[in-house]
Amino acid sequence: MNDHKISRKIEQYIKKKLFDIPYCSQSPSQILDIWYPNREGPKPYPVIVHFHGGGFAMGGHREDSLEPMLRAADRGYAVVSVEYRKSGEARFPAMLYDAKAAVRFLKYHADEYNLDAGRIALWGPSAGGWIAAMTALTPGNPAFEAVEMGNAGVDSSVAAVVDWCGPCGGFLEMDEAYKKSRVGKPEHNLADSGESLLLGAQLEQVPELVRMADPCVYVNKDMPPFLIMHGAQDAIVPVEQSIRFAETICKIAGEDRAELFIADEAPHHGRKWWHEDWVSDMVLDYLDRTLRQ
Repeated sequence: MNDHKISRKIEQYIKKKLFDIPYCSQSPSQILDIWYPNREGPKPYPVIVHFHGGGFAMGGHREDSLEPMLRAADRGYAVVSVEYRKSGEARFPAMLYDAKAAVRFLKYHADEYNLDAGRIALWGPSAGGWIAAMTALTPGNPAFEAVEMGNAGVDSSVAAVVDWCGPCGGFLEMDEAYKKSRVGKPEHNLADSGESLLLGAQLEQVPELVRMADPCVYVNKDMPPFLIMHGAQDAIVPVEQSIRFAETICKIAGEDRAELFIADEAPHHGRKWWHEDWVSDMVLDYLDRTLRQ
């Protein structure tokens, strides 16, 4: 997984930012950064909340997967990057508790930080895409929301989601896809895979937990709209995950709830396409249409 830090140049480009704000107090991992537009614009700012990837076990909230999201600052968005407890510290669904707690925190403190609580979009790559999807699909669901972590009276619903190559089509489906396509190695069912470590047991031993962690299960007619993007040559998370997820959304919630874009030659992650301007431009155009209509 890519754990490179955000470049110094980009960090310095954003003039106003607030780092390492605690959004609750169970763990040092429960912190977030807020990056503001350089130019004064209409307030409160629409918000993009970033959840980093890393196989549920690695990565950080200031890694370089944040760089494409920070281009949103030039369009008048505030960008919030959330750190969360990973599988080595706490198992499923702890990181979803964290994600919901972060959303509730941002809404509760929206006036203080000049954020628009009604225009919050979640954006995550890989494991972060799964976190964004599960968070957006289950607002108020007590299985995934520990309101005792703070701001219990605030709902955790959001206005839009961008899922970049997240494993959102069922963990047990991934190895089967790779056995057919041969694009990647069928290693997700191993006892030490990122998904098995997240759930605390080898996937095939805990099918009910696997089902509980499947975003497709929670698709509903009241869900926010999703933009789903995936590389067809992804050797880490098979593209079939996003295809199944998008098809499920369109079938249950309606075709206006999901847009799917597949890049034919793109891999799982990296500067080969995540960092190309046209990719983030596509996302930002989508969010402009969705949040500013």
